[in-house]
Amino acid sequence: MRAPLLIAAAALLAAACAPADEAGPPSQTLVNGLPCTKDKLATLTAGKITFGTDQPAYAPWFVDDDPSNGKGFESAIAYAVAGELGYAKEEVVWTRVPFNAAIQPGKKTYDADINQFSMTEERRQAVDFSASYYEVAQAAVTLKTGKAAGVKTLADLAQYKIGAQVGTTSFDAATRIVPSQQVAVYNTNDDAKAALTAGQIDVLLLDLPTALYVTSAELTDAAILGQVPGGQGRREHFGIVLDKNSPLTGCVSMALDTLRGKGKLKEIEQQWLAAQGTAPELK
Repeated sequence: MRAPLLIAAAALLAAACAPADEAGPPSQTLVNGLPCTKDKLATLTAGKITFGTDQPAYAPWFVDDDPSNGKGFESAIAYAVAGELGYAKEEVVWTRVPFNAAIQPGKKTYDADINQFSMTEERRQAVDFSASYYEVAQAAVTLKTGKAAGVKTLADLAQYKIGAQVGTTSFDAATRIVPSQQVAVYNTNDDAKAALTAGQIDVLLLDLPTALYVTSAELTDAAILGQVPGGQGRREHFGIVLDKNSPLTGCVSMALDTLRGKGKLKEIEQQWLAAQGTAPELK
């Protein structure tokens, strides 16, 4: 995490410069010596912060495809971060940005984008990531009566036709399995779910919370086969995306670290994700 080091350095600098009998600004609002307060942040619109996310915005990350209602894990995280930076709920603006467009180089239409972005070194070449707000695993989903229903191992899983959304770490996980057939790629998870239902693929890879939601609320004739191990044995972490070298990155990370310290991130996770359960890891 970069933010704690930056905050500590900023706090020392502030303490060294301030007169002994004069209280400086709270150290927790400084990153790189700059205050993380609404009036000082260089957002797209002064006095407001614009979050981006895709459309549709899926459950359990959002509810009713409406990021502005504050419901769902990532909507709640966005409003909590905004609150830490001094923005009221009505000062949070949402814009829709396709998943792949959000992590491309170039001018952004958002200050921060939250949409289950796993932090990878490849993506870091084009955008900034905040501190992590969630550790996530990938999971394999199949129809209960499908050909792959009896799969117990990764080797077995590799024998079946696997699909995933393009540009996602779900797709990366599918390729790591080294399947015997080329991984089928879909523009959205809705397209991929339709392909599974139609029998065009045998297995669909999704992040675990999405897989748990899909199998409990959308495709009740489907089931989770198990979790797929992360690359090099490491779990994935979700981060908020910002423009490359954005002056907001440190402040957004600071807000997340503050929320973590308060126990707020865990509280939001338990409200929107933990109740869904888990799944065993395939080996």
